[in-house]
Amino acid sequence: MLEIVWFKRDLRIHDHAPLAAAAASGHAVLPLYILEPELWAQPESSGRHFAFLRESLLDLDSGLARLGARLVLRVGEAVDVLAALHRSHGIATLRAHEETGLLWTYARDRAVRAWARRAGIPVVEYRQHGVWRALRARDGWARRWDAMMEAAPVPAPEALRFADLRSDDAPDAAALGIAADPCPGRQTGGRAAAIGLLRSFLATRGRTYRRDMANPAAGAGSCARISAHLALGCLSLRETNRAALRAQAEWRNAGDDVYAASIASFRSRLHWHCHFIQKLEDEPGMERVALHPACRDLRPIGPDHAARVEAWATGRTGFPFVDACMRSLDATGWLNFRMRAMAVAFASYHLWQDWRLPARHLARLFTDFEPGIHYPQMQMQSGVTGTNTARIYNPVKQSRDQDPDGAFIRRHVPELARLPDAFLHEPWRAPPEILAASGIELGGTYPPPLVDHVLAAAEARQRIYGVRGGAAFRAEADAIQSRHGSRRSGLPPTTRVKPTKTVRRKRTAVDRTQGVLDLTPR
Repeated sequence: MLEIVWFKRDLRIHDHAPLAAAAASGHAVLPLYILEPELWAQPESSGRHFAFLRESLLDLDSGLARLGARLVLRVGEAVDVLAALHRSHGIATLRAHEETGLLWTYARDRAVRAWARRAGIPVVEYRQHGVWRALRARDGWARRWDAMMEAAPVPAPEALRFADLRSDDAPDAAALGIAADPCPGRQTGGRAAAIGLLRSFLATRGRTYRRDMANPAAGAGSCARISAHLALGCLSLRETNRAALRAQAEWRNAGDDVYAASIASFRSRLHWHCHFIQKLEDEPGMERVALHPACRDLRPIGPDHAARVEAWATGRTGFPFVDACMRSLDATGWLNFRMRAMAVAFASYHLWQDWRLPARHLARLFTDFEPGIHYPQMQMQSGVTGTNTARIYNPVKQSRDQDPDGAFIRRHVPELARLPDAFLHEPWRAPPEILAASGIELGGTYPPPLVDHVLAAAEARQRIYGVRGGAAFRAEADAIQSRHGSRRSGLPPTTRVKPTKTVRRKRTAVDRTQGVLDLTPR
């Protein structure tokens, strides 16, 4: 009989409760990853995701090898793969972490549980984030999160009694129908890469995090850059939080309040990570349907929808900073949060596009695509939750604020490189002779603006707030806020985080506890 540990988005051996429980069971353990062709056919999937996954699986396999086991790969539908293993070897228990993913993975997990019930196989799922199944109310959510993060990480087993079964041949991306997806600046997957990034962020890179995180160029170096590794579970959130908490205490004890405050800001975003995933856990339909009913037909898909989204997606809107952000994202798989919000807002407000097509395009571009963060954020930034202020970013102001010398624009929109600083943020204002001297033809080498951004923003604001009047709208918004809002969750603000007695208490508790993440690649 087999103890199956079904790896999904938890690709590590440390702080892995299903693996530890299987190792302690006395049965032979089968570490299993199922490569599901239908999952890779979903519109959110991309080649960069697949490449990052393969690297992470190889790293996980190396970790299991140190325990005397290997990762067994099977290709096919999850129920078919598990049923075949049960017929050939018998399954004592199927263990896995809970997953908050796409509607597709939600349906797949339900199908697996239904099959297991019929087969008489126990399915044991373990929480890996601060996200709770069947949560009735958000009251006390932050206290639960704190308690989970304060608990000691689960040690990796010293050894495994390995069920030595063969793996299927691993198909490449083309065999799965995944389109070519060149991404020269993509991050490397796997736990070793994740630990290296976290170590350097906490030791050197993160000191100016608070100052740099809104800037797409500076943020690329000063942000932690572990979001993709958290999305696939190469690191656990608990390991990450505890390592950050210890580093925060060390920098404060060393008298570097700037670095300590930056790490405090980073830790606040770990809270928000789970806060947003909790939204999708509670409301899986957010992937497809706007939360507030009054916003569901707010932006009808018109005949120009696909063309406008294509111009936005390929960085050909005529707004240099927006275009630079989209091209940088395409080339690297990453963009800082402020610019993600601006990109969504530009598509939603200035171009007045329904949020779902841009959402799927961005999902494919983000190497760190996390459904539970992505879809609630898409709804929030496009103003269809009914509970958030309409955040309409001025693309020219953002350009001047975040890229005053134009270095980011010139790097990613090289056809504008020769344009003088005075016109780089608004090339449509440049005199014809300046454009000609710079080798630019608006409508030829570079497009004119798709819209008048001032008029488009004013019209969008009028449309958004035009549907928000009336008692019925407010009553529905209040119900949404009660179910999904953070006000009663105790979440810290995302800016100006100050040391508190609670923070000091947590630091002391962690300093007394064994099992803080060892930041050495293993």
